[in-house]
Amino acid sequence: MQNQFKTEDGLVEVAISKQGDSWTYEGQSCQILNDGRIQVTTADGSMHLARAAKVGDTWWVHLCGQTFKLERIEPGASASEEQGGLTAPMPGKVLEVMVEVGQEVTAGTTLMILEAMKMEHKIVASTDGVVTAINFNAGDQVEQGVTLLDLEQ
Repeated sequence: MQNQFKTEDGLVEVAISKQGDSWTYEGQSCQILNDGRIQVTTADGSMHLARAAKVGDTWWVHLCGQTFKLERIEPGASASEEQGGLTAPMPGKVLEVMVEVGQEVTAGTTLMILEAMKMEHKIVASTDGVVTAINFNAGDQVEQGVTLLDLEQ
C-alpha cells in the first residue's frame, strides 16, 4: 500500500505491506510488542525500539533518540499530472469545503471533507498550488472519481 506523509522536511512516499503481525517498508520491518512499543528491524538486521502516539491527525514517533512528526495524507487522487483535479476516492457526501477559489495552499492542506460509509475522509492537496475551481458544495452527493476541486501548481 502506497502512503504519503507530510513531514517537517516535506512530503515522503512510503510503500508499506503487512505480512502476518509485521509491517514491512523499504527493507525494514516493524512489529508491535505487547507493551505497545514498536520493534523496528532494519535491513542490516539491527533492532531498535520505537514509541508512537497519534494526536488528532498527527503521528509522533520516537525512534533512536529522535522524534518525528508525521501527518498521513489521505488519498484524493489527481486526475492527471498536468491537471490538479482532486477526485473523490469513493461515493459520499461533501461535509465541508475548507478553501476558496484563488486560495494558495501547501501540500497536506485539507481542502474538503467527505463523509462516506459513516466515516469522514479528508481530501488534501498533494502539492503546493492555487485552488482554481471548486465543483461541489457542502451537502452535495458525489460519485467516486468525480473531480471535486482543481488545483494549479
